[in-house]
Amino acid sequence: MTVSYTLKVAEARFGGFSGLLLRWRGSIYKLLYKEFLLFIALYALLSITYRLLLTQEQRLVYAQVARYCNRSAELIPLSFVLGFYVTLVVNRWWAQYTSIPLPDQLMCVISASVHGVDQRGRLLRRTLIRYANLASVLVLRSVSTRVLKRFPTMEHVVDAGFMSQEERKKFESLKSDFNKYWVPCVWFTNLAAQARRDGRIRDDIALCLLLEELNKYRAKCSMLFHYDWISIPLVYTQVVTIAVYSFFALSLVGRQFVESEAGAAKPREPLEPGPALGDLDMYVPLTTLLQFFFYAGWLKVAEQIINPFGEDDDDFETNKLIDRNLQVSLLSVDDMYQNLPPAEKDPYWDEDSAQPPYTVATVAESLRPSFLGSTFNLRVSDDPEQSLQVETSPGPARPVTAAQTPLLSRFLGVGAPSPAISLRSFGRVRGAPRTPHLLRFRAEEGGDLEAADRIEEEALGSGDEAQEP
Repeated sequence: MTVSYTLKVAEARFGGFSGLLLRWRGSIYKLLYKEFLLFIALYALLSITYRLLLTQEQRLVYAQVARYCNRSAELIPLSFVLGFYVTLVVNRWWAQYTSIPLPDQLMCVISASVHGVDQRGRLLRRTLIRYANLASVLVLRSVSTRVLKRFPTMEHVVDAGFMSQEERKKFESLKSDFNKYWVPCVWFTNLAAQARRDGRIRDDIALCLLLEELNKYRAKCSMLFHYDWISIPLVYTQVVTIAVYSFFALSLVGRQFVESEAGAAKPREPLEPGPALGDLDMYVPLTTLLQFFFYAGWLKVAEQIINPFGEDDDDFETNKLIDRNLQVSLLSVDDMYQNLPPAEKDPYWDEDSAQPPYTVATVAESLRPSFLGSTFNLRVSDDPEQSLQVETSPGPARPVTAAQTPLLSRFLGVGAPSPAISLRSFGRVRGAPRTPHLLRFRAEEGGDLEAADRIEEEALGSGDEAQEP
């Protein structure tokens, strides 16, 4: 059964995730404790061997091997390889869940399109939705171990009510070397066409809509089957597994406490006061154990969700989905068909704006202003010149040179006049300008930087000239 903790993290609070660390079911401790204990046991065995069983010459050789293993372990790009692999697995895991066929849309179309309150109409609607559920059961039997254990043979499928004996004979009489989960979908289409001929489906548009929803349903069944067929390339999984195992195999030797090279080459003098300086002798390698917990736990996460149709704690509850789909779909096409509550006026019939009531616990939310957009409170410039509307007159495109770009011309040492800024550059003006003049930047040909920075006023033409198109 899927481990759900959504309610526990509904609000962000101090130590919100800390309470999740004490859970056992579906936890990383349950997945990793065997490998973790094995790593500790092997590390302790090598440490005891180095400290108690080796001679001084053997310790020197072991120290050289340990330093070599420690340097070699750093050459493995474990974070990159493992992180990319887990990301791929998580995306695939969610895509498989979204590929599980749900009959919700199809059952609504069946209830609205297949008419008849008599036994024939009821039989058509229930048979159509049963065929859809049968297709999902057949494909889930092919990919989920839980469903296969529930329906190990086709006889169990018949006993569960998804298929009749006559339908089973028809199904088994079809000879094919491939999976036949699609057969109920073909039965569905033939029965829908017969219902159209009998007038139970009143027009071709309703039939087309019904078949479109069936095709979407069948496409999800097919996608689910192909996810089970086409796995992540085996070489990628092998590379990641070898990378993790080799990293910690080297760490078992390389992270051991060994005598420093200076201490091995030149032992401490007997009369030298105090302990020899060197690495701290940690009998329990905390950082190495944490590293093993993170990296090996990361690999275990990928191992658990790479196939979510097994029997792990966090695998999909496919049997519950089958029960839910059958019950809800039969209810919608049978008991709910033409079973409507009377249409009544809503409480806000005579009100201009509907405002549902709040409780005491949520009334503070009604005092907050509504969000109208991120630029709603933006202060616009009060200068009327900035709000003046102009029309642009399209002209031939010309290449931009360094001489036409003042900033670029300064870097290149080109003395060029700055482009004039005036209303004439924009074509016809909508309305008379409120100011009698504009500022124009002008630089003389061959002038220096001071000449290029000089600002000169230039009077505009008459109002009539400005109004000319």
